[in-house]
Amino acid sequence: MNSAEIITIGDELLIGQTVDTNSAWMGMQLSMRGIQVNRIVSISDRREEIIAALDESLRRVPLVLMTGGLGPTSDDITKETLAEYFGTKLVMNQEVLEEVTARITRRNLEMNENNKRQAMVPESCRVLANHAGTAPAMLFEKEGRIIVSMPGVPSEMKHIMNEHLLPMISSMTGGHTIIHRNIMTFGTFEAKLAERLEGFEKELPDMVKLAYLPSHGIIKLRLTGSGDDPELVRRTEEEQVRKLYSIIPDVIYGEGEVTLEEIVGKLLLDNNQTVSTAESCTGGKIASMITSVPGSSAWYRGSVVAYDNSIKAGVLGVDPGIINRYGAVSEETVRAMAERMRSIAETDYAVAVTGIAGPTGGTPEKPVGTVWIAVASAAGVVAEKHLFVDDRQINISRSATHALNLLRKHIISR
Repeated sequence: MNSAEIITIGDELLIGQTVDTNSAWMGMQLSMRGIQVNRIVSISDRREEIIAALDESLRRVPLVLMTGGLGPTSDDITKETLAEYFGTKLVMNQEVLEEVTARITRRNLEMNENNKRQAMVPESCRVLANHAGTAPAMLFEKEGRIIVSMPGVPSEMKHIMNEHLLPMISSMTGGHTIIHRNIMTFGTFEAKLAERLEGFEKELPDMVKLAYLPSHGIIKLRLTGSGDDPELVRRTEEEQVRKLYSIIPDVIYGEGEVTLEEIVGKLLLDNNQTVSTAESCTGGKIASMITSVPGSSAWYRGSVVAYDNSIKAGVLGVDPGIINRYGAVSEETVRAMAERMRSIAETDYAVAVTGIAGPTGGTPEKPVGTVWIAVASAAGVVAEKHLFVDDRQINISRSATHALNLLRKHIISR
């Protein structure tokens, strides 16, 4: 068994009411165990859609995982459809009924017919107990292929996967290994990075693949090694990681899923230093990213969101003459903001940002997306100008990440 497909069921997924996080989690777990996910499909709560999706998946892969449509109400038709599909009938499962009754009783709720329906399962399935909820999972086998239907509630799905399916899958993969290694980069764009890595990609061994995963300036390089010899896969992948560090050391900032704010925090903590922030166009975004890191109070002092010029002058103490002469969005103003913030907060570093997030407010000289960023320290102030896009949220996000990266580089350079 080396491939699978995932089917998620529910109209709420299709209309955007609910975000499908189940597939992402299942895909990651399967990949870690050597199972290639070929396709993920979301379908409506309709009999014909469920049957069509099953028919197609069973023609393609030996393992099909399904979530959703197992609730106690009349619009949850997955069980009935599966019973029809596998040529069986629904029967009352006494063990499931006892589990549902005990759960309802513990919650001081009244048992009704809808609750009892949870214990009705296709007669030919193997029931997988759900100790995190009332709807059991059901495992079917057909011509050597395995189909598992699970509840759509994420906590219940994860319980069933961890308790029943992942141990079973691990024993059936035949020792095939897939290892992912994420190298986090910042400070370049995808096309340029691909150009720099063109030779590297051509020389990659067959067992290692490279993927580019960009998001608001951060590009995750995912190396995926696969093979039947785990030690050979690990060793080969490690060699490729070392090559990456030798080719693009200037843009690599970490590995795994580490964020820029976590890296900055570690650098400051290791050096027993602190930082503060002064934000205009980002409106507190940088402060929010920093304080999302546990323990950031050890190295982060605080922020002034100086959105209006009166706050830049009155609270930060920026000379109004600088703002009047050069404008709020200028190198001179952002340098003054950083210097004043560092002085007020008495921190080793201060980061300042000012710009035009949009969609309005731009001029021919300073179009929407114009952003100035500065970092102040005892060594002086460094500042850089960026021209982003005309999308407000993207501009805010990119301004914040570029600010953190400028701080990271400034700390490293000291």
